[in-house]
Amino acid sequence: MSQRRPSGPATPTVPGRTGARRPVAGRPARPVRTVLVALLTGATLFGSTAPALAVPPPPPNPSDSQLGAAAAEQAAAAAEVGRIAGLVATAEAELERVGVMAEAAGTAYLLAEEALQKAQEAADRTAAELQAAAEAVAASEARIAEFSRDSYMKGPSLSTTAALLDSAGPGELIQRAAMLDYVADNQLAVLSELEIAKVAQANADSAARAARDQMAAAEEAAASAKREADAQLAAQQSAYEQVSAQKADYEAQLQAAQIHLLELQGARDAYQQWVAQREAEEAAARAAAEQAARDAAAAAAAARSNSGGGGTSTVRASGNYVAPTSGRVSSCYGARWGVTHYGVDIANSIGTPIYAATSGVVRRAGPATGFGLAVYILGDDGYVTVYGHVNRYFVSAGERVSAGEQIAEIGNRGQSTGPHLHFEVHANGELYSNQINPVPWLNARGIYIGGCGG
Repeated sequence: MSQRRPSGPATPTVPGRTGARRPVAGRPARPVRTVLVALLTGATLFGSTAPALAVPPPPPNPSDSQLGAAAAEQAAAAAEVGRIAGLVATAEAELERVGVMAEAAGTAYLLAEEALQKAQEAADRTAAELQAAAEAVAASEARIAEFSRDSYMKGPSLSTTAALLDSAGPGELIQRAAMLDYVADNQLAVLSELEIAKVAQANADSAARAARDQMAAAEEAAASAKREADAQLAAQQSAYEQVSAQKADYEAQLQAAQIHLLELQGARDAYQQWVAQREAEEAAARAAAEQAARDAAAAAAAARSNSGGGGTSTVRASGNYVAPTSGRVSSCYGARWGVTHYGVDIANSIGTPIYAATSGVVRRAGPATGFGLAVYILGDDGYVTVYGHVNRYFVSAGERVSAGEQIAEIGNRGQSTGPHLHFEVHANGELYSNQINPVPWLNARGIYIGGCGG
């Protein structure tokens, strides 16, 4: 359902937000040593409120077997986290594969629907031809029947002369003479025309039935393939969620084991060692924060001066064309796993604005098989641009839009494994076919989104 279009500049030129990342397989659990140091420090400071001469009790001294058991527990948890991380990576790759195949099945279903519509139009034309053939058959049969009726009423032995003399008057004489001439000159032609009309009738009827049956079978096959692809996508999504949940559980166990081991080591090393460790880690954290700030500033400066390469798309304008959205290029155009991914995917958070890449007329906006919701724009240059998996759209069919005008926002609808824009370009004004690689098409128009070697 389309929404009211947000207000804002027609052609944004600022970089967009970076797309949300999926969990990265094998990423180690966040160190908790700093947290433990802070707890111990707080306890020590609290104890300092006692009288100055009071001697605090000595810290506990864990045995070597306790430390060894804690270290073994941590190593076992880390190994399990690594194993589950591998499963997560495999499940994520499989999820992407079945997502692309489901999307391709949706496109094939749209093509089959379009072919069935064309077949129905052809059937309507053959029905008209069938009607014309039937009328020709009826006319030929009527002429033969008229002559047969006259021959029966006048008798088979009635000669041409007798038929003329038997006329009631000059008018009937002329009519009978014309009939006799027609039969003498054209009887064979009428019979031939009758046979030709009957053959045309049979051919037209057969063609109409065959076309409808063939296209209906193609649509059913495409629908079946789409259902199977959707089922595979749902199953793989469930498998991915299960292993991701297992990974989170084992990471929590690893974190608990790390905390336990650090507690034992801290008790043995005593408070001064932990103070030194805390100071070193705080200094390292400050240095890391300063380095991160410098890296972020450098990245922002590079993004402002870069034309869009390096796998990150920013919304830039060039003449009558703009980048469709901002974000990270996550998937490129091309054949994979036996099917073709007909567009380029740009990942970003849900709600990120999507802009018309060029000026034109909206041909379709709303539900679309495979995409959930999509917008199709026929550009003034004759190319169709497609914006799939949108969360909301702000235009309607028949509406004219300008390049850089916001038409929708990034979503995660349809056969999608994460929030992104699926952007396609179709040549020759075709809505569902003649897809071309969008990256060179954008590059040729001065728009560089990067990430696909275009």
